[in-house]
Formats: sequence, C-alpha cells, structure tokens
Amino acid sequence: MPNPYRVAVYCASASGTDPAFLEAASTLGSALAGAGMGLVYGGASVGLMGAVADAALAAGGEVIGVLPQVLAPREIAHTGLSQMFFTAAMHERKAKMIELADAMVALPGGFGTLDEMMEALTWAQLGIHASPSVIVNTLGYYDYLLRFLDTAVDYGLLQLKNRRLLHVVDAPHEAIQYLEKLRA
Repeated sequence: MPNPYRVAVYCASASGTDPAFLEAASTLGSALAGAGMGLVYGGASVGLMGAVADAALAAGGEVIGVLPQVLAPREIAHTGLSQMFFTAAMHERKAKMIELADAMVALPGGFGTLDEMMEALTWAQLGIHASPSVIVNTLGYYDYLLRFLDTAVDYGLLQLKNRRLLHVVDAPHEAIQYLEKLRA
C-alpha cells in the first residue's frame, strides 16, 4: 500500500480575533481528511492548530503532531492524534514536519508560522525538497507579506522563479484543489 499524501499545516496556537481564522482551520482539516490527505502539524490542542487537528480527526483523517518537548506544557499537547513526535528543539520539529509531508500549507499565524513556512520555502529554493508550498490568505491576512515578497523581486533580492514557489489561495478548498491537481 502506498504511503498517504500528507500535508504539513503551519498555523497559530492562538485562535485570533476573527472567527474566520478558526473556520478556515476547521474547514482545511475536514477538507484534508475528505481528500484522503493526512495532516502533519505542530501538535498542539489549542488555537488554530487544535482546530485543524480536531476537524481532520472528526472527519476520519490521519493526524500527526510534531511538538518540541519544551512546548508540550505551554501549547498543551494534543492527546488524541494518530501519532505524536516529540523533538528536542524547534529546528528538529521543522525538519521532521518537512520529512513527513508532501506539501506545506500556511494558515494565519505569527512568528512561528512564518518561520516554518519561510524555512520550507528556503529549502525548496535550495533544492533540499520539491514539495509545494501554499498560503491560505484568509481575509487578506498575508497581503503585506506577499507585497514584501514582490518588492524583494522588484529589487532583485528574490528571483521571480523562487517567488513562484509560493502558491496563494483565498480559501481552504482552493488549497485542496491545487494540491489534488499536483498529486494527480
């Protein structure tokens, strides 16, 4: 039996101020499971992380958490997952998530989300992996980041071919459609 197609989802351990963020996380989790894709995520039971995991689990999906041991008490490690990996540090978490996943998707988040997605993009740019990266730009959350990346291209500090490594969608179902096309 072939290995399942798995998607690393980077997102906040907070819920945010707009209910659309939690809705997008839940919708993505359900849609991943519905498409037969496994979820690899940060392992927390709270915030957007908890919402995406709970929705995927409720829809019968495989959910793998990867959590640095130091964050287990703070982010409240999810206890109902298909599998949980504990790592010694954040760098090991990021590497393990990329190792386990066939694609990366970012929902709204803060420094950690940006760090994880930017490292995945940097590794793709360097040829360390060839997995697609997608941002779900809920409510235009990432508009300023995307403008910054376009500015980096304009100033010759980011090659256009590398800017194109990041695919942007407005809604979770568009991310699933994009990934299904790539895996077909």
